Amino acid sequence: MSNDIIRRARAGDKQAFAQLYIQHKDRLFRYAYFQLGNTQDAQDAVSDCVVEAYCGIAQLKSEKAFSAWIFQILYRVCCAAIRRNAARRAEVPLEDNDLLYREDAHLAPELEEALAVLTPEDKDIVLLSVVAGYKTREIAEMMHLNHATVRSRLSRALAKMKTFLE
Repeated sequence: MSNDIIRRARAGDKQAFAQLYIQHKDRLFRYAYFQLGNTQDAQDAVSDCVVEAYCGIAQLKSEKAFSAWIFQILYRVCCAAIRRNAARRAEVPLEDNDLLYREDAHLAPELEEALAVLTPEDKDIVLLSVVAGYKTREIAEMMHLNHATVRSRLSRALAKMKTFLE
């Protein structure tokens, strides 16, 4: 990704921002999909993320930080969506909760269950690595953690998932 494109987007160039979106849209969607479990919520989260990024790109401090910055926005949007969905499920009669939760879910049940055994932070580390394709150093920067901590947590989380799936 060219720093020039990011510089132009920060200066208000809509075409440059569109190029950035095209470069990141698949990884953003995959991450949101695995966080939220269905296509519609993932698309909504990515849309909200892109709007927030477009409105706030002038505040981006470093061109090198763009990927981490946009994923931090998406992470916050997904957390908000999870909270909204949990509140909505709490309002639905218990017998209807399963239908509401499973609506449009396309994740393999085994994968959903394996991800569910992880802490939320470990799940984020796994999704950022495996789904979004980030290196552990990039994840450490995004999550404000030590690189060695991310590397060991990723290893333990993947081992925990593997044990669960066996």
